[in-house]
Amino acid sequence: MSIEIFHALVFWLPAFLFSTTVHEAAHAWAARRGGDSTAADAGLVTLSPLPHMARSPLGMVVVPVLTSFTHGVTLGWASAPFDREWADRHPRRAALMAAAGPAGNLAIAAAALLLIRIGLVVGWFEPPSQVTLDRLVDAAGAAGAAGAVANGGAADFFAHGLSVLAMLNVILAVFNLLPLPPLDGASVVTLFLPEKLARRVAEVHRAPGLSFVGLVAAWQLFPMLTRPLFALVVTLLHPGLY
Repeated sequence: MSIEIFHALVFWLPAFLFSTTVHEAAHAWAARRGGDSTAADAGLVTLSPLPHMARSPLGMVVVPVLTSFTHGVTLGWASAPFDREWADRHPRRAALMAAAGPAGNLAIAAAALLLIRIGLVVGWFEPPSQVTLDRLVDAAGAAGAAGAVANGGAADFFAHGLSVLAMLNVILAVFNLLPLPPLDGASVVTLFLPEKLARRVAEVHRAPGLSFVGLVAAWQLFPMLTRPLFALVVTLLHPGLY
């Protein structure tokens, strides 16, 4: 087994399952708070990944495991059901439900970045010789990423795990906030529109084929945002160092 596949199975796959579960549970919780219990009745207001895996076995199990073995990173998807009539009657509440998922990812990213900063301040972590998506910091005293892997201590495990958790959730939050259907951002933008216009926009988003076009456009657009996002995270963690 290559080191990339090992890292995907040990770090990326668990981080994906946790982060996606939080994302969908946040949708379900916000919908219930807004008056739609569809997802809650399906048992999705939970941080256990099992109900979410049962609902989306392809996106939460098959594809994540396959991409972990074939790409060295984990890809996948999940969803939480909601009442379309409820969303039509309450477009603001539906938009808040949509915003809850990315908000959950941002909360995870913020917590992971805070723990990394604390680790840097108290001396558990140090800047790596080369910063990567899954190596924002090294365990203190490690001679670069290869040395950190060889070290194998708890500090290195947490340095690697927190790095993956932080970057994955930054990426998930920003990707889902792109204002393109069927992504959450398409609904979130209606929070800033007059209610009549928000309803009209929601109707347009349901046009046949538009979700497929939106996904293709988002998939093409997002790689252009990855480098600036990564640079922003590195600047927050290591100001003036790189």
